[in-house]
Parts: sequence; C-alpha cells; structure tokens
Amino acid sequence: MRVSRLFFTSLRDNPADAEMASHRLLVRAGYVRQLGSGIYTLLPLGFRVSQRVEQVIREEIDAIGGQEMEMPVVHPADLWKESGRYAKIGPELLRFKDRSGRDMVLAMTHEEVVADLLRDLVKSYRQLPMIVYHFQTKFRDEPRARGGLIRVREFVMKDSYSLDADEAGLDRAYQLHHGAYERIFQRLGLETLAVGADVGIMGGSEAHEFMVLNDAGEDTLVLCESCDYAANQQIATTVKPEPAEEEPRPTEEVATPDAPTIAALAELLGIGEERTAKATFFVSGDGRLLTAIVRGDFEVNETKLSNAVKASGGLRPAHAEEIAAAGMVPGYASPIGAKGATVVVDDLVARSPNLVAGANRHGYHLLNVNVGRDFTPDLVVDIANARAGDPCPNCGAPVVLRQGIEVGNIFKLGTDFTQKLGATYLAEDGSRNLIVMGSYGIGLGRAMACIVEAHHDDKGIVWPESVAPYAAHLVALSASRDPAVGEAADGLYQRLTDAGVDVLYDDRDESPGVKLTDAELLGMPLIITISPRSLAAGGAEVTDRASGERSVRPIDEVAQQLVGG
Repeated sequence: MRVSRLFFTSLRDNPADAEMASHRLLVRAGYVRQLGSGIYTLLPLGFRVSQRVEQVIREEIDAIGGQEMEMPVVHPADLWKESGRYAKIGPELLRFKDRSGRDMVLAMTHEEVVADLLRDLVKSYRQLPMIVYHFQTKFRDEPRARGGLIRVREFVMKDSYSLDADEAGLDRAYQLHHGAYERIFQRLGLETLAVGADVGIMGGSEAHEFMVLNDAGEDTLVLCESCDYAANQQIATTVKPEPAEEEPRPTEEVATPDAPTIAALAELLGIGEERTAKATFFVSGDGRLLTAIVRGDFEVNETKLSNAVKASGGLRPAHAEEIAAAGMVPGYASPIGAKGATVVVDDLVARSPNLVAGANRHGYHLLNVNVGRDFTPDLVVDIANARAGDPCPNCGAPVVLRQGIEVGNIFKLGTDFTQKLGATYLAEDGSRNLIVMGSYGIGLGRAMACIVEAHHDDKGIVWPESVAPYAAHLVALSASRDPAVGEAADGLYQRLTDAGVDVLYDDRDESPGVKLTDAELLGMPLIITISPRSLAAGGAEVTDRASGERSVRPIDEVAQQLVGG
C-alpha cells in the first residue's frame, strides 16, 4: 500500500480527551477515529490489525475444535425474556421496537441465541460435545466510555460456546479454552494473568478473567506473591482481623458536630477507624433501598452486596431524600430505628463489639452499638473489599493490589440458559438431559489497545510482528531531487508486492522529518529507508522498530529477508 493512497492522516498533537497511551497513539497514527461516545471507526490500518488479531484467535479456537459461524446482532426480545435477562439487565442492554411493534434488543452477548439453536438442532448425545464460535458486533450502552478502545459501547467480540453432555465435559472445555487463551495472548505479545472473577450477568458457577497489568486499568486485582491466589477484587476474600472480645456496653449518644465522615469521627473521638461502623446506601434496580454496613476501616464491595441481595438491574447510590424517607440521616446514619431498608451487615461488623455508629440525628453518634442487640440485619455476609496487606486466604501472606485491564473471560454457565430455554438431548440410557454450556469471550478492539499499551515508546507504537498491519514500512527520502532514490524504492516495493509481502510504502512528497516521524509513530516492525545517503553507503537503511538497531544493507539482501521471512 502506498501511503499517498492510504485513507488516513496522522496528527502531531494528542487528542484532548485521551487518558491512555493506546488512545493517544491509535488516534494520532490514523488507526481509529471516534464517531460518538464509545463508538469508533477502524480506519484501514486499524482494520488490518483487527483482522490479524482475529486470525490469531481463529487459529487457536479452531485448534481446540471450534466451528465458526455467524449469529445476528439484532435479537427478538422474547429470547431474552425467556432467559430472564431482559428484566435483570439494566440500561446497558439496548431495547427497541421494530416497525411492527415487536420488542427487540441489540446483542451484548449471544448465550440466548446459542441456547435457542441447541433446542432446535441438538437431539442426541451423539452430537455432543461441540464448540461453536463467531466474531460479531456487540453493543453495551456503557454509562461511561473511556480509554479509547478500552471501554466502548460498540465492539467486535469473539464469543465461543462449549456444548457438553455433563459437567465433566464442561470442565474439559473450560480447560481447553484456558489453554487456548494463554496461547492467543502469548502470540499477541500480551502478558496476562488469569484471575477468579464474578459471574455477573452471565450466571453460572465459575469465571476467570485474563488480565493485563496496567496502572490505568479499571479492575483492581488481589494477588498473593507467595502462592497462586489471584482474584478480581469484586470477589476476592482475605482473612479478616479477629476483634478483641468485649462485653457489650450500654449505648450512649454523644455529640459529634462536623463529623459526617469516618475519618472526622475517629479523629474527634480519638479512636481508630476500626472502632466505627460505616453505613453506605444504594438502590437496587428493582427499587429496594439497601443499607450496607462495614467496619470503618473497610470499604463496601458493590459486587458482593449486589450478589448477596440478588439485585436486578445493578445498584446505584441512594439519594439523600431516599435515605431520609427511611428514617436515616446522611452522614449520621445507622439502621437503628430505621424502617423500609434492607440492612446488610459485613460479617466482621457482626462480630465486632461496641462500635460507634450514627444516631440518625444530625451531629450525633451512638457509642457501643452491637449488631443483634441494637438492630437486626436482614443479611450477615462478606461485603467488604479486600485490602492491600490483608492475609491471603490460601497461605496467609500479605496480598497486594494491582490494577488490570480485562482482555478475555471464560465462564462455566452450566445449565442456566438451557434450562430456561428448554435445550435438552436424549442420553444413551434414554433419559432426557439438559445441555451444559460454557461461554468464552475476547474483545478485538480492547486486545488491540492492550497490545499498544504493552508495546509503545515515546515515538509511537511498536507492533509485534504477529499483528502489525504491514511487515515493513518503506520510506523514500528526497526522491523528487534524486531519481535514483525513487527508482530503487519503487523497484523494492514492486518486488516485495509481487512476492506477496505486505509493505507500506511512503511515496509522498513530504519532508524527511515528516516521513520518518510517521514511520516511528505507525510502528511497523521494520523501517526501510532509502535515501541518497543510504544508496551511497550501499543500499537501504534497515531499522528494527523495537530495538532501534540500524544497519545499511544491500537492497537485494533486504528483499530476500522479507520474502524469505
């Protein structure tokens, strides 16, 4: 491809809204352009990278027996109503009506469609096991798109589905995908870590996320450096401290002016934050007011809380008037005397005696509050975030917290979807059993962005060979002033093109500075520069983009390397 014909333009300045390196560089280098919030066009360079990422994934999923197909992006809502997710999922699922007034959805994933196909196509145990997959557009109406391709609303995902006769078959398929994912990410140049994860809207019994460590990642990971414990903070458990035993003391109201926060309260009373009970308020998608109580030195884990109360449609922070309507005073609140709220208490609070809690009166708190005596919770369960330094649940060593970006996930769905949609098979013994499913996803755009996050420098992108849009970037310098340069560059380009080598040829009438800056920004593995100086030195200057190593080599030798390689 000649750059003079390439549908792209490079930018010298970073986009104003870009927070991450991948966002800055993919826009500046002309790989992507934003159409709307979380909606991006892949320009020809970006599309070539996406295709190469797709091919790596295809090869590895094919290798474990996957059969590729394509399922629609628009679904009748009836399928999602059958599974129960139509009501369970909040506004992330885009709902609309067709011209006949039928409820429809834009796919955010395809479990319902697969289960519908199963009840139509699979009749006998002889048809199992199978793995099917496709690459298809998804739409999730994210509340806050960020990071360029890291968190978007529309994206292409590889989603594969394992179809088995029993749980043992699901276990095998899960491990097959786990191994395939490790190979995929290794080939893409990504170092990943598989961590235990929340099943979320997918349901099922088990999930893992493949994470790339990145300080700008939205996910917090809880890792033990002494053993193999690794989990998303959403589900992570650690060993909580054991409170000292004390006899319950009588409650006592105490004035605490200007102390609406735990830090201010602890300072005013001269106590540690672990001696306080912190109330946080949420409203579930089904309209319930939730009062979550954790010890003052912990934070509420919204995923654990949502799972504990089986919240439909997620959680949102409660408004002050909603808290007040239940008889509680924001900043000085507790469940004592309150009505109309579901009270969920962390297990550590439940066994911590004589805590300081809100008095539900502005400027006042209660000393010596004890769960069970002073208020009765609806649930006692772990709803606290794991903290750095907490003991590992496996070995007791202190855990560390790291930020990560999810690049892939795997789920054991079991029979959640097939039971609801009635997808069964006839077993060898004549019984009719539910088909057992697994679901496995990789987002192509996010994978592309993570590759850039891992492979860039202050000059631009440094693509691994496995996904680079072109094998080399050929640059002709001063060709308009020296015909020999143009002749040599044109000849090399034609020779490589005829041999089937993908080369990007910068034949523009631009200054050497512009061309070389663009070459480094675009990030092909090799930059081949032909100039009057290189010809005088014996050929073309070849720069390894990753190492920066340069050498002048005969043009025939350069051609042979690329054709042979």
